[in-house]
Amino acid sequence: MKEYLQLQYKMTNRRFKDTGLKPLIAYLILAVGFVGLSIYLFHKTVFAEYIFVFSALTLIGKLSETRRTEFLKICFGNTKLKKIRVTENLISTLPFLIFLLYKQLFLSALLLFVSTTILALVNFRTTLNFTLWTPFSKRPFEFTMGFRNTFYLIFAAYALTVIAVSVSNFNLGIFAMLLVFSTTLSYYTKPENEYYVWTYNVNAKEFLFSKIKTAILFSASLVLPIVIVIAIFYPQNIGILSLFFFAGFAFLISVIVSKYAAYPDEMNITQGILLALCIGFPPILVVLIPYLFEKSENRLSSLLK
Repeated sequence: MKEYLQLQYKMTNRRFKDTGLKPLIAYLILAVGFVGLSIYLFHKTVFAEYIFVFSALTLIGKLSETRRTEFLKICFGNTKLKKIRVTENLISTLPFLIFLLYKQLFLSALLLFVSTTILALVNFRTTLNFTLWTPFSKRPFEFTMGFRNTFYLIFAAYALTVIAVSVSNFNLGIFAMLLVFSTTLSYYTKPENEYYVWTYNVNAKEFLFSKIKTAILFSASLVLPIVIVIAIFYPQNIGILSLFFFAGFAFLISVIVSKYAAYPDEMNITQGILLALCIGFPPILVVLIPYLFEKSENRLSSLLK
Protein backbone atom coordinates (compact mmCIF):
# COMPACT_ATOMS: atom_id res chain seq x y z
CA MET A 1 0.00 0.00 0.00
CA LYS A 2 2.86 2.37 0.80
CA GLU A 3 4.35 1.85 -2.66
CA TYR A 4 0.99 2.59 -4.29
CA LEU A 5 0.57 5.87 -2.42
CA GLN A 6 4.13 6.87 -3.28
CA LEU A 7 3.39 6.14 -6.94
CA GLN A 8 0.27 8.33 -6.82
CA TYR A 9 2.32 11.12 -5.24
CA LYS A 10 4.96 10.91 -7.98
CA MET A 11 2.30 10.86 -10.71
CA THR A 12 0.67 13.96 -9.23
CA ASN A 13 4.01 15.76 -9.16
CA ARG A 14 4.59 14.79 -12.78
CA ARG A 15 1.25 16.31 -13.78
CA PHE A 16 2.23 19.55 -12.09
CA LYS A 17 5.54 19.55 -13.95
CA ASP A 18 3.73 18.95 -17.25
CA THR A 19 1.80 22.19 -16.69
CA GLY A 20 5.06 24.08 -16.11
CA LEU A 21 4.73 24.37 -12.32
CA LYS A 22 7.11 23.08 -9.70
CA PRO A 23 5.27 20.70 -7.34
CA LEU A 24 6.04 22.78 -4.23
CA ILE A 25 4.70 25.95 -5.86
CA ALA A 26 1.65 24.07 -7.17
CA TYR A 27 0.82 22.71 -3.70
CA LEU A 28 1.22 26.20 -2.25
CA ILE A 29 -1.11 27.69 -4.87
CA LEU A 30 -3.70 24.97 -4.22
CA ALA A 31 -3.50 25.48 -0.45
CA VAL A 32 -3.84 29.26 -0.65
CA GLY A 33 -6.58 28.96 -3.27
CA PHE A 34 -8.52 26.43 -1.20
CA VAL A 35 -8.40 28.53 1.96
CA GLY A 36 -9.23 31.72 0.06
CA LEU A 37 -12.18 30.21 -1.81
CA SER A 38 -13.46 28.54 1.36
CA ILE A 39 -13.41 31.80 3.31
CA TYR A 40 -15.09 33.61 0.41
CA LEU A 41 -17.75 30.89 0.10
CA PHE A 42 -18.67 30.98 3.78
CA HIS A 43 -18.72 34.77 3.68
CA LYS A 44 -21.00 35.01 0.65
CA THR A 45 -23.66 32.33 1.20
CA VAL A 46 -25.46 30.82 4.16
CA PHE A 47 -25.61 27.40 2.54
CA ALA A 48 -21.84 27.19 2.08
CA GLU A 49 -21.78 24.34 4.60
CA TYR A 50 -23.88 22.19 2.24
CA ILE A 51 -21.79 23.10 -0.81
CA PHE A 52 -18.60 22.36 1.12
CA VAL A 53 -19.64 18.87 2.19
CA PHE A 54 -21.04 18.06 -1.25
CA SER A 55 -17.83 19.23 -2.94
CA ALA A 56 -15.79 16.91 -0.75
CA LEU A 57 -18.08 13.95 -1.45
CA THR A 58 -17.95 14.70 -5.19
CA LEU A 59 -14.15 14.69 -5.03
CA ILE A 60 -13.94 11.27 -3.38
CA GLY A 61 -16.68 10.01 -5.69
CA LYS A 62 -14.18 10.27 -8.53
CA LEU A 63 -11.95 7.84 -6.65
CA SER A 64 -14.74 5.26 -6.45
CA GLU A 65 -14.96 4.58 -10.18
CA THR A 66 -15.90 0.93 -10.70
CA ARG A 67 -13.12 0.05 -13.14
CA ARG A 68 -10.53 1.70 -10.91
CA THR A 69 -11.76 -0.15 -7.83
CA GLU A 70 -11.76 -3.49 -9.64
CA PHE A 71 -8.21 -2.87 -10.86
CA LEU A 72 -7.01 -2.14 -7.32
CA LYS A 73 -8.77 -5.24 -6.03
CA ILE A 74 -7.01 -7.42 -8.62
CA CYS A 75 -3.62 -5.89 -7.75
CA PHE A 76 -3.84 -5.74 -3.95
CA GLY A 77 -6.69 -7.97 -2.83
CA ASN A 78 -9.85 -7.03 -0.95
CA THR A 79 -8.25 -6.24 2.44
CA LYS A 80 -5.55 -3.91 1.10
CA LEU A 81 -8.09 -2.38 -1.29
CA LYS A 82 -10.20 -1.18 1.63
CA LYS A 83 -7.14 0.26 3.39
CA ILE A 84 -6.10 2.10 0.22
CA ARG A 85 -9.59 3.47 -0.40
CA VAL A 86 -10.00 4.68 3.20
CA THR A 87 -6.56 6.32 3.13
CA GLU A 88 -7.21 7.98 -0.25
CA ASN A 89 -10.59 9.29 0.85
CA LEU A 90 -9.27 10.67 4.13
CA ILE A 91 -6.33 12.39 2.43
CA SER A 92 -8.65 13.93 -0.16
CA THR A 93 -11.15 15.21 2.41
CA LEU A 94 -8.62 16.25 5.06
CA PRO A 95 -8.54 19.95 3.98
CA PHE A 96 -12.35 20.04 4.09
CA LEU A 97 -12.44 18.40 7.52
CA ILE A 98 -9.86 20.80 8.93
CA PHE A 99 -11.73 23.83 7.62
CA LEU A 100 -15.07 22.57 8.97
CA LEU A 101 -13.47 22.06 12.38
CA TYR A 102 -11.99 25.56 12.16
CA LYS A 103 -15.50 26.91 11.50
CA GLN A 104 -16.73 24.82 14.48
CA LEU A 105 -19.16 22.92 12.26
CA PHE A 106 -18.59 19.71 14.17
CA LEU A 107 -21.75 17.92 13.00
CA SER A 108 -20.90 18.49 9.32
CA ALA A 109 -17.30 17.43 9.94
CA LEU A 110 -18.50 14.21 11.60
CA LEU A 111 -20.97 13.55 8.79
CA LEU A 112 -18.25 14.05 6.19
CA PHE A 113 -15.82 11.80 8.07
CA VAL A 114 -18.38 8.99 8.42
CA SER A 115 -19.50 9.32 4.79
CA THR A 116 -15.89 9.28 3.62
CA THR A 117 -15.23 6.03 5.47
CA ILE A 118 -18.46 4.36 4.38
CA LEU A 119 -17.94 5.23 0.72
CA ALA A 120 -14.53 3.60 0.89
CA LEU A 121 -15.74 0.39 2.54
CA VAL A 122 -19.15 -0.24 1.01
CA ASN A 123 -19.61 -1.63 -2.48
CA PHE A 124 -22.81 -0.27 -4.00
CA ARG A 125 -22.70 -2.45 -7.09
CA THR A 126 -25.65 -4.72 -7.67
CA THR A 127 -25.71 -8.20 -9.14
CA LEU A 128 -28.86 -7.38 -11.11
CA ASN A 129 -28.25 -7.02 -14.82
CA PHE A 130 -30.61 -4.49 -16.34
CA THR A 131 -30.45 -1.29 -18.37
CA LEU A 132 -31.88 1.78 -16.69
CA TRP A 133 -34.19 3.80 -18.92
CA THR A 134 -33.16 7.42 -19.42
CA PRO A 135 -35.20 10.38 -20.72
CA PHE A 136 -32.41 11.19 -23.19
CA SER A 137 -31.75 9.97 -26.70
CA LYS A 138 -28.68 7.89 -27.59
CA ARG A 139 -26.98 10.69 -29.54
CA PRO A 140 -25.72 12.72 -26.53
CA PHE A 141 -24.00 9.77 -24.84
CA GLU A 142 -22.73 11.96 -21.98
CA PHE A 143 -26.21 12.29 -20.51
CA THR A 144 -27.29 8.73 -21.27
CA MET A 145 -24.27 7.26 -19.49
CA GLY A 146 -24.05 9.96 -16.85
CA PHE A 147 -27.69 9.73 -15.81
CA ARG A 148 -27.46 5.96 -15.39
CA ASN A 149 -24.49 6.38 -13.06
CA THR A 150 -25.84 9.31 -11.04
CA PHE A 151 -29.64 9.05 -11.17
CA TYR A 152 -29.77 8.69 -7.38
CA LEU A 153 -28.25 12.19 -7.02
CA ILE A 154 -30.99 13.66 -9.20
CA PHE A 155 -33.68 11.99 -7.08
CA ALA A 156 -31.86 13.16 -3.95
CA ALA A 157 -32.00 16.74 -5.27
CA TYR A 158 -35.75 16.42 -5.86
CA ALA A 159 -36.19 15.08 -2.33
CA LEU A 160 -34.22 18.03 -0.96
CA THR A 161 -36.52 20.37 -2.89
CA VAL A 162 -39.55 18.87 -1.17
CA ILE A 163 -37.81 19.21 2.20
CA ALA A 164 -36.85 22.82 1.39
CA VAL A 165 -40.48 23.68 0.77
CA SER A 166 -41.78 21.79 3.81
CA VAL A 167 -39.35 23.48 6.22
CA SER A 168 -39.44 26.89 4.41
CA ASN A 169 -35.73 26.85 3.61
CA PHE A 170 -35.07 28.68 0.34
CA ASN A 171 -31.32 28.13 0.59
CA LEU A 172 -31.78 24.37 0.68
CA GLY A 173 -33.82 24.64 -2.51
CA ILE A 174 -30.99 26.54 -4.19
CA PHE A 175 -28.57 23.85 -3.03
CA ALA A 176 -30.80 21.16 -4.58
CA MET A 177 -30.68 23.01 -7.91
CA LEU A 178 -26.89 23.36 -7.70
CA LEU A 179 -26.64 19.65 -6.89
CA VAL A 180 -28.28 18.83 -10.23
CA PHE A 181 -26.00 21.27 -12.08
CA SER A 182 -22.93 19.81 -10.36
CA THR A 183 -24.03 16.32 -11.33
CA THR A 184 -24.50 17.22 -15.01
CA LEU A 185 -21.13 19.01 -15.00
CA SER A 186 -19.48 15.72 -14.09
CA TYR A 187 -20.72 14.17 -17.35
CA TYR A 188 -18.23 16.29 -19.29
CA THR A 189 -15.07 15.87 -17.24
CA LYS A 190 -13.66 12.85 -19.11
CA PRO A 191 -12.61 13.04 -22.79
CA GLU A 192 -14.21 10.51 -25.14
CA ASN A 193 -12.36 8.49 -27.76
CA GLU A 194 -11.27 10.58 -30.75
CA TYR A 195 -13.35 8.38 -33.03
CA TYR A 196 -16.58 9.67 -31.45
CA VAL A 197 -15.58 13.22 -32.34
CA TRP A 198 -14.32 12.37 -35.81
CA THR A 199 -17.72 10.85 -36.78
CA TYR A 200 -19.39 14.29 -36.62
CA ASN A 201 -19.74 15.75 -40.11
CA VAL A 202 -19.42 19.38 -38.94
CA ASN A 203 -16.67 21.89 -38.29
CA ALA A 204 -15.24 22.56 -34.82
CA LYS A 205 -17.47 25.55 -34.08
CA GLU A 206 -20.66 23.70 -35.04
CA PHE A 207 -19.56 20.70 -32.98
CA LEU A 208 -19.05 22.84 -29.87
CA PHE A 209 -22.36 24.65 -30.32
CA SER A 210 -24.09 21.29 -30.73
CA LYS A 211 -22.53 19.97 -27.51
CA ILE A 212 -23.44 23.13 -25.59
CA LYS A 213 -27.00 23.15 -26.95
CA THR A 214 -27.54 19.51 -25.96
CA ALA A 215 -26.06 20.07 -22.49
CA ILE A 216 -28.25 23.11 -21.84
CA LEU A 217 -31.41 21.41 -23.13
CA PHE A 218 -31.02 18.22 -21.09
CA SER A 219 -29.71 20.00 -17.98
CA ALA A 220 -32.74 22.28 -18.13
CA SER A 221 -35.05 19.26 -18.29
CA LEU A 222 -33.57 18.03 -14.99
CA VAL A 223 -33.32 21.40 -13.26
CA LEU A 224 -36.62 23.03 -14.27
CA PRO A 225 -38.82 20.94 -11.93
CA ILE A 226 -36.81 22.26 -9.00
CA VAL A 227 -36.80 25.83 -10.33
CA ILE A 228 -40.56 25.82 -10.90
CA VAL A 229 -41.32 24.49 -7.41
CA ILE A 230 -38.99 26.99 -5.72
CA ALA A 231 -40.35 29.86 -7.83
CA ILE A 232 -43.93 29.00 -6.85
CA PHE A 233 -43.23 28.85 -3.12
CA TYR A 234 -40.67 31.69 -2.99
CA PRO A 235 -41.79 34.26 -5.60
CA GLN A 236 -40.08 37.04 -3.63
CA ASN A 237 -36.70 35.39 -4.33
CA ILE A 238 -37.18 34.92 -8.07
CA GLY A 239 -34.25 37.26 -8.81
CA ILE A 240 -31.74 35.25 -6.76
CA LEU A 241 -33.15 32.00 -8.17
CA SER A 242 -32.69 33.25 -11.75
CA LEU A 243 -29.14 34.35 -10.99
CA PHE A 244 -28.13 30.88 -9.78
CA PHE A 245 -30.07 29.25 -12.61
CA PHE A 246 -28.17 31.07 -15.36
CA ALA A 247 -24.87 30.81 -13.44
CA GLY A 248 -25.33 27.03 -13.50
CA PHE A 249 -25.56 27.05 -17.29
CA ALA A 250 -22.50 29.31 -17.50
CA PHE A 251 -20.45 26.84 -15.46
CA LEU A 252 -21.77 23.98 -17.59
CA ILE A 253 -20.58 25.72 -20.75
CA SER A 254 -17.21 26.50 -19.17
CA VAL A 255 -16.63 22.83 -18.31
CA ILE A 256 -17.51 21.73 -21.85
CA VAL A 257 -15.11 24.18 -23.51
CA SER A 258 -12.46 23.38 -20.89
CA LYS A 259 -12.77 19.70 -21.76
CA TYR A 260 -12.24 20.28 -25.48
CA ALA A 261 -9.57 22.94 -24.92
CA ALA A 262 -7.41 20.11 -23.57
CA TYR A 263 -8.75 17.39 -25.89
CA PRO A 264 -7.78 14.59 -26.43
CA ASP A 265 -6.00 14.89 -23.08
CA GLU A 266 -7.82 15.32 -19.79
CA MET A 267 -8.31 18.76 -18.29
CA ASN A 268 -5.09 19.88 -16.62
CA ILE A 269 -4.40 21.44 -13.25
CA THR A 270 -4.33 24.99 -14.65
CA GLN A 271 -7.84 24.65 -16.05
CA GLY A 272 -9.02 23.22 -12.75
CA ILE A 273 -7.61 26.20 -10.87
CA LEU A 274 -9.27 28.63 -13.31
CA LEU A 275 -12.65 26.94 -12.86
CA ALA A 276 -12.18 26.99 -9.08
CA LEU A 277 -11.48 30.74 -9.23
CA CYS A 278 -14.70 31.18 -11.22
CA ILE A 279 -16.64 29.64 -8.34
CA GLY A 280 -15.30 32.38 -6.08
CA PHE A 281 -15.76 35.11 -8.70
CA PRO A 282 -18.23 34.04 -11.45
CA PRO A 283 -17.79 37.18 -13.64
CA ILE A 284 -14.45 35.68 -14.75
CA LEU A 285 -16.54 33.31 -16.88
CA VAL A 286 -17.35 36.19 -19.24
CA VAL A 287 -13.70 36.22 -20.31
CA LEU A 288 -12.83 32.56 -19.70
CA ILE A 289 -15.57 30.98 -21.84
CA PRO A 290 -14.70 32.81 -25.12
CA TYR A 291 -10.99 32.14 -24.54
CA LEU A 292 -11.52 28.41 -23.96
CA PHE A 293 -14.01 28.20 -26.83
CA GLU A 294 -11.40 29.52 -29.28
CA LYS A 295 -8.80 27.16 -27.83
CA SER A 296 -11.26 24.26 -28.22
CA GLU A 297 -11.77 25.13 -31.88
CA ASN A 298 -8.04 24.94 -32.48
CA ARG A 299 -7.81 21.59 -30.68
CA LEU A 300 -10.68 20.06 -32.63
CA SER A 301 -9.77 21.47 -36.05
CA SER A 302 -7.52 18.51 -36.90
CA LEU A 303 -10.36 16.02 -36.31
CA LEU A 304 -13.24 18.09 -37.71
CA LYS A 305 -12.54 19.55 -41.13
